[in-house]
Amino acid sequence: MGAPAFRYAELFLRHQVTVFSSNYALYADMSARVMQILEQQAPAVEVYSIDEAFLDLSGTDALLTLPDWACALQQQIRQWTGIGVGIGLAPSKTLAKLANLAAKRWPATGGVVDLRDPARQQRLMTLMPIEDVWGVGRRLARRLRAEGIDTALALAKQDPRSIRQRYSVVLERTLRELRGEACQSLEAVSARQQIISSRSFGQRVESQASLQQAISHHISRAAEKLRADQRLARQLSISIRTGLFNPQEPSYSRHASACLPEPSDDSIELLRLGRRLLQQIWQPGYRYAKASVMLNDLYDRSSVQPDLFQTGTRMHPALMPLLDQINHSGRGRIFFASQGIDPDWQMKRAHLSPAYTTRWSDLPRVR
Repeated sequence: MGAPAFRYAELFLRHQVTVFSSNYALYADMSARVMQILEQQAPAVEVYSIDEAFLDLSGTDALLTLPDWACALQQQIRQWTGIGVGIGLAPSKTLAKLANLAAKRWPATGGVVDLRDPARQQRLMTLMPIEDVWGVGRRLARRLRAEGIDTALALAKQDPRSIRQRYSVVLERTLRELRGEACQSLEAVSARQQIISSRSFGQRVESQASLQQAISHHISRAAEKLRADQRLARQLSISIRTGLFNPQEPSYSRHASACLPEPSDDSIELLRLGRRLLQQIWQPGYRYAKASVMLNDLYDRSSVQPDLFQTGTRMHPALMPLLDQINHSGRGRIFFASQGIDPDWQMKRAHLSPAYTTRWSDLPRVR
């Protein structure tokens, strides 16, 4: 995982591995379709990640036979999106994660595991190593194994107060959840606290002009996301680094941050600040492999009080929404000149799958 594909070209060829480049637009669109189905079928949904969600089914037992409902939901998602999902039913989030893992690990389950029965909980936890418990990382697992706590059941049988004293209140909460006590409620979708745009380059970049194009591209993408969230950013951070897989090349990694006079969502103002930051950290003589942009210190647009002594940070209040409207219309894109007309730094995606759901020309054809 995370290794460069070129290192395994011979292995791919020998085992006839099919390689796909990252298609983020397709992933996001398919995720949104699945989450929309879940929101139609459950009273409350917490979208945990792009491919995972928690559903609160409290009070539905009298109306639904939950295992049958889960199977029907599974079939609906497959029929409407073509995506197979695993479903775990349990009285707590941590047990639901274990049930979901079992649904994926053992095909005989049919992709649905019901862990509401305490006896079934115990049987499954005896089969689950401590590393499979949600929230138990490698370092913590080593400490627990040193004490003989090597399965989920072994952790569930510990004294909660002792675990809290020796480890943390978080692990105590995990223990209680393994016992079927719901300690974590569903979380409402909250506004993100930072926006990151980052990609590895398709080839090494050695000129400041090409690096500036990459930084400008990432700033423009981040600013677009910022406006979509109806948020403003006060701080901009950029970072650049060389490659990680060639020890024969000199390495270099730097980052720089700066704050705007007032929070803003104006791409032009952020691009101007990004140009100054890159000048601070740019060093010639290196082959750069990646650039990243991060917007921090975010505010709701309606809650920011302008400074009476500033001229205003929304320098182009009409231009930015118009820019987004055109770029989302499907009729083409408008971009800033600093992003470059024909950038040579962009990620190589020679094995990109079609954008089946987001581009008319890529719609699958049925004969």
